[in-house]
Amino acid sequence: MDSIKVLVVDDESRMRKLVKDFLSKKGYIVLEAGDGEEAVDIFMNNKDIGLIILDVMMPKMDGWETCKEIRKFSQVPIIMLTAKSDERDELLGFELGIDEYITKPFSPKILVARVEAILRRTSDVPADSVISVGGITMDLAAHIVTIDGEPIELSYKEFELLNYFMVNKGVALSREKILNNVWNYDYFGDARTIDTHVKKLRSKLKDKGDYIKTIWGMGYKFEVDDEKKVDKE
Repeated sequence: MDSIKVLVVDDESRMRKLVKDFLSKKGYIVLEAGDGEEAVDIFMNNKDIGLIILDVMMPKMDGWETCKEIRKFSQVPIIMLTAKSDERDELLGFELGIDEYITKPFSPKILVARVEAILRRTSDVPADSVISVGGITMDLAAHIVTIDGEPIELSYKEFELLNYFMVNKGVALSREKILNNVWNYDYFGDARTIDTHVKKLRSKLKDKGDYIKTIWGMGYKFEVDDEKKVDKE
């Protein structure tokens, strides 16, 4: 398999070198950008980039604006790096469609593990993997979701969350179980991360968003009302 390209965006050359050294040892091709404008230019000229590691505080164009710009064209996985640990910043990042959020200082080994986990889940998909439930169809290999035949745009993490819900249709899922399976067991987040993604996912699914039922005090269940009616007849 060809080496995967990772774009590292940070205005600190020392930080870029640190991340690049660890990723290069794992066989990744690492591209670098010192600010958001440069990152967007590099991304547009390298459409085969598999993942972006994006710092927040940068000159010319910060991480938030860079993420917004890239999301206009692509749902490439994005890991956001920041020196801030404010909950509002984290939620804003998820609202913009980032997939992971890591606060500085961080362990480079943990960062590499997150990169590998995301890329493993996006590449290890059988070519014929298609799931259809209640008018929602997911093509796992092409990373495409359609509702009654109409395509919709989901972030990488929203795609994973919907996939987990659909595979576990009718099963009550605790927030802890969702975190462990969609965000991995080593994710240092909390239930608000899930709730934020569920809110956005419901909105994008439109009327199909009603399939995601809230189980108060526990978590969520993906349940198709029409199928329930058929079962009762």
